[in-house]
Amino acid sequence: MRTSSRPLSGSRVGIFGKGGSGKSTVTVLLAKALRKRGYEVCVVDADSTNVGLHEAFGLKDPPAPLVDYFGGMVFSGGAVTCPVDDPTPLPGAEIAIEDLPSRFVGRSPEGIWLLAAGKMGERGPGAGCDGPMAKIARDLRLHLEQTECVTLLDFKAGFEDSARGVVVGLDQAVVVVDPTSAAVQMAIHMSELVDRIQKGDPPATAHLEDLALVAAARSLYSQARIQHVLVVLNRVEAESSRHLIGLLARRNLHPVAQIHVDPSISASWLMGERLETGKAQEDVQSLVAALEMKRHPPGPGALEVPVHPAFTY
Repeated sequence: MRTSSRPLSGSRVGIFGKGGSGKSTVTVLLAKALRKRGYEVCVVDADSTNVGLHEAFGLKDPPAPLVDYFGGMVFSGGAVTCPVDDPTPLPGAEIAIEDLPSRFVGRSPEGIWLLAAGKMGERGPGAGCDGPMAKIARDLRLHLEQTECVTLLDFKAGFEDSARGVVVGLDQAVVVVDPTSAAVQMAIHMSELVDRIQKGDPPATAHLEDLALVAAARSLYSQARIQHVLVVLNRVEAESSRHLIGLLARRNLHPVAQIHVDPSISASWLMGERLETGKAQEDVQSLVAALEMKRHPPGPGALEVPVHPAFTY
């Protein structure tokens, strides 16, 4: 019998951001912080283009792509379809990690589980789009035989996977904002998207001729469980931090954490080495607290823990 006594056990958290914002860094930091708090943590590399996440976790080789486990991409005659063309759920997507063949699973020195949806660079010319990887990320439900895990999904840079509907399978979304206007706009777009889903806006289905597919798409969106969009500032100095906070506040978005500039993190990514964290690991604790509180808000009369820390330098 699986247990899930901790606030985030069994939840799925997506990490989003524009290219270069540092979403993979935040994924690694958050996974390590959750593991130190006693969680079982499963990370899914849902980025079909970027590479190196396994090295940041201290693994020599990446896990084999789950798109192969599920039968390959539809564009090469496989079973995994694009969620835009075929919104029906992926068969067999609820999996106990222990039941997966070992080549599809890696485990870091800290005990963090790592899986990968798949990389387009491995597929060759004319392989098609990466929609099948998005469907895997949307539908995959991971657990361990004896307990539930927190699943973190590191998505491809930009908004494309969000537009494909991956957020409907998440409990919470984290948007990483670096000091660029594009990053701020990404956070705004994500907040607006989730707001529309929560209000019951249906997905675009005009391209679907099969009424059963239309019904499947609308059902997925009507059952969406996404609760919150949390914003994390990354690699910001004092002046840019104040500016970003002001821009986000105009849209009622308030960062829950800030990751300080740390040259050693950039060096680790450059050298393909395990991410060794210092002050940044302390910074991400605010994000953990915010995720836990948003997942299980304090009851009536309880003292609410603040999740919008004062940014000091």
